[in-house]
Amino acid sequence: MAVTSRIAAVIARQYGSDADAVISLLEESEPKVFHKPAHERIAAAVIIYADGDVDRLFGAIREMETDWRDLLMIAHIGNSGWQSRVDDYFGAAQPCERGYPERL
Repeated sequence: MAVTSRIAAVIARQYGSDADAVISLLEESEPKVFHKPAHERIAAAVIIYADGDVDRLFGAIREMETDWRDLLMIAHIGNSGWQSRVDDYFGAAQPCERGYPERL
């Protein structure tokens, strides 16, 4: 579930023809840390922090692998109210994408 449609849309705008590679990188990296696909919030933190920059993208993935909680703080989605920041950056979630737990 990590790369939802709204995150994929932003990745497509930011990374153009490399969007599929970015999505694959996220989908391959998350199970190494979480042993399953991660919560949408993790992918959102990576993309918010990277903001279209490839070097920052790799840095965000390294941060996720080191301590994903620090990544949430760096992306300013580590505290209560994080859903609003994610919605502002990616647009409102589709109803089927809202089925994740509030806490992570």
